[in-house]
Amino acid sequence: MLHGLGADGQDLIGLADHWAKDIAHTAFVAPNAPQPCDMAPMGYQWFSLQDRQPETMLRGVRDAAPAINAFIDQQLAEYGLDESRLALVGFSQGTMMSLFVALRRARPVAGVLGYSGALIGAETLAEELTARPPIMLVHGDADDLVPVDAMHAAVGALGAAELAVEWHVCQGVGHGIDPRGLSLGGGFVRERLVQAVR
Repeated sequence: MLHGLGADGQDLIGLADHWAKDIAHTAFVAPNAPQPCDMAPMGYQWFSLQDRQPETMLRGVRDAAPAINAFIDQQLAEYGLDESRLALVGFSQGTMMSLFVALRRARPVAGVLGYSGALIGAETLAEELTARPPIMLVHGDADDLVPVDAMHAAVGALGAAELAVEWHVCQGVGHGIDPRGLSLGGGFVRERLVQAVR
């Protein structure tokens, strides 16, 4: 679980309380991003968002990706699992990182669930794509931090790359996760992980 800008792992790990009973025998892990947030007095960031030019954001996700990949590899080794037993869940900047990392790993993860995020690096995806995990994107139509148009753009770019994408717009929801989005996301993660053990 990869948190958003200015938050920490504890912010997102709370989702596990809602999903654990339906997703049995699962370890939920939510690391802190490596950098102190430069736009808030507390919390962490995967990369700075002070400059939101596309090339700067692409450089940011590229710089952050090795730390996430190393953490994933360490966790898989610790639990004796491979990518087929791993789902990535992101919120906002964590969604940006989850999509970037998952689509460029050597082997596909079981699935990627992204809330309130965006696809960074769509312009380089065709030549860099190495894995095709199932993806679900969930976004509020009242999000004023990452507009819902970012989700629609991501769906279009991922579909053009022939990736399987489910998506849902939560009516009246801002930059957050409502009960419907929580339920849909949990169902997606459960189904992906159940399929992995069939």
